[in-house]
Amino acid sequence: MPLRIVFCGTPAFAVPSLRLLNAQPDFKIEGVVTQPDRPRGRGQEVAASAVKTAAIAAGISIYQPEKVKSDEALEYFKRVAPDAVVIIAYGQIIPGRLIEIPRLGWINVHASLLPKYRGAAPINWAIANGETRTGLTAMRIDAGLDTGPTLLKYETAIEPDETAPQLAARLADAGAPLIVETLRKLDRGEIAPAPQHNSQATLAPPLKKEDGRIDWSISAYKTYNRMRGFDPWPGAFTTFRGKNCQIWGKPLKPISAGGAPGILLPTQEDGLLVICGAGTVLRVEQVQLEGRNRVTDRAFMNGARIVPGERFGA
Repeated sequence: MPLRIVFCGTPAFAVPSLRLLNAQPDFKIEGVVTQPDRPRGRGQEVAASAVKTAAIAAGISIYQPEKVKSDEALEYFKRVAPDAVVIIAYGQIIPGRLIEIPRLGWINVHASLLPKYRGAAPINWAIANGETRTGLTAMRIDAGLDTGPTLLKYETAIEPDETAPQLAARLADAGAPLIVETLRKLDRGEIAPAPQHNSQATLAPPLKKEDGRIDWSISAYKTYNRMRGFDPWPGAFTTFRGKNCQIWGKPLKPISAGGAPGILLPTQEDGLLVICGAGTVLRVEQVQLEGRNRVTDRAFMNGARIVPGERFGA
C-alpha cells in the first residue's frame, strides 16, 4: 500500500518537494493544503500560491483553510486520515489536535541545521550573520517553534557571494530528495528521532524593514553579508541628503581608509567608496534614491556632485 500523504506548503520553496513526492509510486498525495489566494506583487492582484499552481498542474485536490486551527480543518484531516503530513513553509502554526492525527506525524523540512536558526527566516539570517555553512533539517514538528525531534539532515556550504534567493533555490531542490528519504526510512522504522539541544538554539525571526538599515560603524564585510542576506527585501538602505536610498556593493580589498564611518569617497579608479567600521571600505556598485530609478555608482556620482565630507546616513 502506498504511503498516504497530505502536503502542506505555500511558496515556491516547497514546490520541488511536492513534485518529487507526487512522482513516487510508493507515495500517494491525498491532498494539498495551502494558504488562501492573496493579493501579491506591486499590483496587489489576487493570485494563487506557487504550491497551489503546482498542485493544479498535477491534478491534486486542494484545500485552502483561512485558519488551519478551525474545526473545519480538523474535520478535513480526520476525514483524510493520512499516514503522514509533509509541511514545508506553509505559513501557519499547527495546533496540537492536528499534530496527533497522522501515525508518522507532521514532517517538516526546515532550512537550517537545527537547533541553529529556528524561526521564519533561517536562510536570511544565516547569510546576514556571515555563516559559511548551512543546510536542511527534516524534523517531526511539535507544539514549539521548530523544536521537534530531528530525523535527517543535509549540509552545504554558503558561497561567498551567494544571496538569499540563490541559496533558497538550492536548498529547495535539495529538500525534495531529503523528504523522500526521510518518509521511507521513517515508515520502515530506520530513523531514531533525535531531541534537539535547546541550549544550542539560535533564532531567525521574521524580517523587518528596519533590519535593512545600514550601520556604517560595522565592517564592510558584515555590511555585505547583510546585503546578501536581506536580498530582495528589506535590502540594504541608508539616507543621503535626507532621502532614503537603497545600496548594492561589495567590500573593496585590500584597501583600508581612515575617517568617520559613512563618509563618501568618489574616485576615478574605483568608483564610489564608503568608509565603514574597522577601517574597511565598501565599493558601491548601484544606488536607488527614493523616488528614482536604480543607477550605477558613476551615474549617481555624476548626478549628485558629491562634496568633500559628505556621507551616507547623516
